[in-house]
Amino acid sequence: MKLYLDFETVDDLNWHYLPSKSGVDGSAYYESWPAESAIARGDLECIENVPYGPTLDEHLDIFPAKEPNAPVHLFIHGGYWRVFSPKDFSFVARELVAQGVTVALSGYSLCPKVGIGEIVRQNRAAVKWLVDNIAGYGGDPGNITVSGHSAGGHLTAMAVLADWQGEYGLKENPIKAAVGVSGVYDLRPFPYTEVQASLQLSREEIDRNSPIYHVRGDLPPIALLVGGDETPEFLRQNDAFADVLARSGNRVERLDIAGANHFEVMDGYKDPESELFRMLRRTCFGEGA
Repeated sequence: MKLYLDFETVDDLNWHYLPSKSGVDGSAYYESWPAESAIARGDLECIENVPYGPTLDEHLDIFPAKEPNAPVHLFIHGGYWRVFSPKDFSFVARELVAQGVTVALSGYSLCPKVGIGEIVRQNRAAVKWLVDNIAGYGGDPGNITVSGHSAGGHLTAMAVLADWQGEYGLKENPIKAAVGVSGVYDLRPFPYTEVQASLQLSREEIDRNSPIYHVRGDLPPIALLVGGDETPEFLRQNDAFADVLARSGNRVERLDIAGANHFEVMDGYKDPESELFRMLRRTCFGEGA
């Protein structure tokens, strides 16, 4: 019996969706990211744990640019909706702040404490908070962009897809552009993987929170990036979401980073000459490559 597409076993899907199962060791990154992030918070101006919602989990770390009315970039961390915090990813702010961008990193509740639907809601609330409040931190509320890695790529897409007029009373989508980095955009395989023990995904939640099923034709520019050495399913998910976006008439760019695995793609945030950083400049900040 097929579980998802042509996959018949849990082991097959674990291999494709859990990097450790395909032989990719992320332990060095799990150690280096928090260490580099602590240094970044010490070197940069950082306003930590700014609440955007009623729970302690709902907070932002904000790194203001030096000049006022700066473009604003929200980074949403990954970890399969169940691990990590924005404190582990402060390093992404360093080069963006150097480029004159005010950076915010969202903290959110994790599974199994909450479900993915609540995590989606929280990150949308973080965007709304930026619209209403980031001017007080030197950012331009009319120039907000978003990116995220892995599960953060999924949450980035779900933020872009929110009904900003009907649910939040905004005149237009507050997100001017977005970049998904090694994201997952169809949640259907995850009930057949080891992470389901934490996610506890229902069919209704999968349908409601899979970005690929909610694309419309009025979205801001979106770029989708994936490591060329990631598993075929990460490559396929990236292409499938890009195809649906393009068919709906949206502006979409896609990019494979040759030789990069699921963790190595994140190195691009630290190098303003990297393919990822150039994509951020093109898509989010209207600059040439």
